[in-house]
Amino acid sequence: MINEKETAAQILAQTSLAQGMNEEDVAELLASSDVALRTYPKGAVIFHDGEMPHSLYILLEGEVHILKDTYSGRQIFISEIDRPGDMFGEVYEVLRRPYDMYVRAVTKVKLLEVSSHLFTLDVGEAPRRSALIVQRNLMKIFAGKAYGMHTKLKILASGTLREKIVRYLFPHIDEKGRVTLTASREFIAAYLAVSRPSLSRELSAMQREGIIEATGRSIQILDMERFEEYL
Repeated sequence: MINEKETAAQILAQTSLAQGMNEEDVAELLASSDVALRTYPKGAVIFHDGEMPHSLYILLEGEVHILKDTYSGRQIFISEIDRPGDMFGEVYEVLRRPYDMYVRAVTKVKLLEVSSHLFTLDVGEAPRRSALIVQRNLMKIFAGKAYGMHTKLKILASGTLREKIVRYLFPHIDEKGRVTLTASREFIAAYLAVSRPSLSRELSAMQREGIIEATGRSIQILDMERFEEYL
């Protein structure tokens, strides 16, 4: 347990939730009764669609998928969480709204679960310093998510799939005209609201036309002028 706590402290200290905390603040946060370390086996559902939230979650180890089932029984992939320190479920918890999706463990996972008692504004007359920092940082996190949603809406408003792809890739191009994807194609397809085969076909078409060269998670822009025509 000591090693788990040390690992959790190291990961937590690097998250946006703990920005501005010193070692004592992180230790205080982890020692709180509102914070728990949980382990889930592969295939376990972390929370269900329609369930009322009680915690926000920080991934320490493993991978989970955010999913949604349609009325016809089809499963829709929304997102993947696979980087230690990634957080999910916080919006629903703060708004006290039931989940409209569910999360399943793709591998064995270890999570840090932070109860709403810690970060809602009714924590008591004398909230701990770590709780106040968490509240402040959540405001920044929500602002970042709002900006990210604004960006996503601009991309989704594009007329064609190629325009969506170009607008998704454009902010990530480095000085050598290369994009290194940090997300899987499955995630990107879900983000763009298209099927993965459709995304792959369009990337292949852009490669055949000499606009890009795609190798694994690396995309090299070969013809920037033609690429920018779709912005």
